[in-house]
Amino acid sequence: MAQTATKPASKAALFEAVRKEFPGTYDKVYTNTAARGLPSRQTRAALDAYLDQLVDGRVDKQANFNAIERVRSKFAQLIKAHPDEIAYTKNVSEGLNMIAGSLPWKAADNVVLCRDVEHPNNIYPWLNLQRRFGVEVRSVPDRDGAIDVDAMLGLIDDRTRLVTVATVTFAPGFRTDVETLGRVCREKDIFFLVDAVQSVGVVATDVEKLKVDGLAVSTQKGLCGLYGMGFLYCRRAWAERITPAALARFSVDLGPDVHEATMGDGHYDLMAGARRFDLGNYNYPAAIAVEPSLDLQLDLGPPVIEDYVCGLSHRLAAGLHQLGLRVSGGPPGPHLAHTVTAGKYARNTHESAGDPDSDALYKHLTDNDVILTVRRGMLRFSLHLYNNEADVDRVLDLVREWQGGKGGA
Repeated sequence: MAQTATKPASKAALFEAVRKEFPGTYDKVYTNTAARGLPSRQTRAALDAYLDQLVDGRVDKQANFNAIERVRSKFAQLIKAHPDEIAYTKNVSEGLNMIAGSLPWKAADNVVLCRDVEHPNNIYPWLNLQRRFGVEVRSVPDRDGAIDVDAMLGLIDDRTRLVTVATVTFAPGFRTDVETLGRVCREKDIFFLVDAVQSVGVVATDVEKLKVDGLAVSTQKGLCGLYGMGFLYCRRAWAERITPAALARFSVDLGPDVHEATMGDGHYDLMAGARRFDLGNYNYPAAIAVEPSLDLQLDLGPPVIEDYVCGLSHRLAAGLHQLGLRVSGGPPGPHLAHTVTAGKYARNTHESAGDPDSDALYKHLTDNDVILTVRRGMLRFSLHLYNNEADVDRVLDLVREWQGGKGGA
């Protein structure tokens, strides 16, 4: 990417150069990546160019198809997969449901998950299978806000067909020991499906190292793109064992250079790997929007991004803990990724904290141009490559100010 072609000598200088490409950082402290990542100036320029093409009426459809394949390949590179293992979706939920709808379920099969800390969109697909086919949904309780991997392993038996977890939970934002689950699932030929929307783009991801069979993301969070598009990774060895529940022209292989509207004689082969999950025309503007972010992340390198961002989150968690806030997980440690939550846990509380002190602190922060969210009763701060130490220190200064009575009276 142009602005990082000649990289500054220090990591801090490198990421300060990156920060300048994100106008959303100029007048506020943005700590809300777990809800929506900030688009860059390059994303805005790419979208403007695409819209100019539409307004002019001279749409180059082949150029759009070429963009789709470039972006597919770049996302595959980001998670260390093959392009044929990547399908386009409209969001995480669709990706999870594509897998749920394609496996050959039988009554008394079971799914293992941790309902307490999953987003509802990784619960309802399995409740749907329970109602439709009699699939048993087995859930373990969380362990102090973390997914209890040992307890999940204890529920696996010879009727377990799928295990699913979030790689990083949306609240309280803890990492999951994905690799341990993946290794056992691979040994037992159990489909291992992860919701990685809170990690990909921030946390380095290697799907083969993690032994993941399916991975679903959307592009508006860590990938700094738009709502309305996502990716589904499905390991080729699994993809070619299952049949999509939905089928359209882009799901089938009628040979190279065959027009998209060609029907053929009704006999068809499914596309290779996860491409069989592609349906109708793609969300071209969303694909074009996410490409600059993929370029930037590949240029910087996912391990470099993870190290930088998690350094900031550890600084924030340590500071909040020292100030006496109830920080989820206590002092920073290996459980922490890029999200820090603080306050009293309250299930199904998302707009207000439900605790007077937390509500007052939230108001003080937002009144002073800190963008964050409340999830499950807790203040949620989530960082990315456009944040810096000054952002963290500003949040900590505002907390001190509130504690001193200047903003919380």
